[in-house]
Amino acid sequence: MDQRKSFGSDNHAGAHEAVVRALAQANTADVPGYGDDPWTGRAAAALSTAFGARGGAYFVFTGTAANILGLSLLLRPYEGVICAETAHINVDECGAPERILGSKLLTVATPDGKLTPELIGTRLGDRGDEHRAQPRVVAISQVTELGTCYSLEELKSLGEFCRAEGLRLYLDGARLANAADHLGCSLADLASWADVLSFGGTKNGAVGAEAVVVMAEDLAADVPFLRKQQAQLASKMRFLAAQFEALLDGGLWLRNAGQANAMAVRLAEGVAGIPGVHLWQPVESNAVFASLDPAHIERLQRDWHFYIWDAPAHVVRWMTAFNTTEADVDAFLADIRRTAGGRAAGK
Repeated sequence: MDQRKSFGSDNHAGAHEAVVRALAQANTADVPGYGDDPWTGRAAAALSTAFGARGGAYFVFTGTAANILGLSLLLRPYEGVICAETAHINVDECGAPERILGSKLLTVATPDGKLTPELIGTRLGDRGDEHRAQPRVVAISQVTELGTCYSLEELKSLGEFCRAEGLRLYLDGARLANAADHLGCSLADLASWADVLSFGGTKNGAVGAEAVVVMAEDLAADVPFLRKQQAQLASKMRFLAAQFEALLDGGLWLRNAGQANAMAVRLAEGVAGIPGVHLWQPVESNAVFASLDPAHIERLQRDWHFYIWDAPAHVVRWMTAFNTTEADVDAFLADIRRTAGGRAAGK
């Protein structure tokens, strides 16, 4: 098996050793199922405290499931979700929100993956028209799919706008830990304007474990029923909860994200000055987007795993993870330099 580090996705990384130990420790006895166990109670309480959530924290298996559950708490079938065109719920979830919830996605083009009050306003003109899906939820990603972060001031601006316009705010936090590290803020700071959000575990050292955090207390009563109906009530929930206990213990979640972010910065700084390599977005998380000559991309992909993000623009995405090391990055950089010109690559 090739031992080179994958720069394709933080999903490619394994589990953190502390998470593996927590799973083993949760496997030592019989306990009640469906969340009626000590691990779930402790982890849910700890997450609620960390976020300042009045409606509680709930565990599901996947990020898509977290998004569906979170959005389902905020919508009626004829209501729509305003989101960026690049949003995960629009591009990478096979139409799940529209298929499962029956709710239309109202997309907005953005240069950096981020919505603004002005952009949201462009989708509000049809309110009151019974022929049109009614805008009700604004869904944002933190970190965005382009690796950018909303600042706390930008989150406040969005939150105030949504409240003034009678909109609910959902936050897809698959990489929320990376945003907290980049901004140097708490989880509660990031969540303060959201009604519901997800908190990703799988991309940050866990195994098939995500959390839905309900900030608004009035939404909590519906969660158990919707989660069950959406096939996300784990019978052996302690194995999901134990992973979050491990990530929360001593701030492991933040250290993992900090390592991934630092390696992305190292990679971005390392490609500066390499002929034909240009950063496409600012590096504000564990994602590096860069444009390369197509032939350069082809040469690199012979030995390294990463994805082409925008083929017409020749943009690639390089992702780092909690277990990416300086040696991994430096080896990749050496090959980026070596293959930068066709003559150097033996062409």
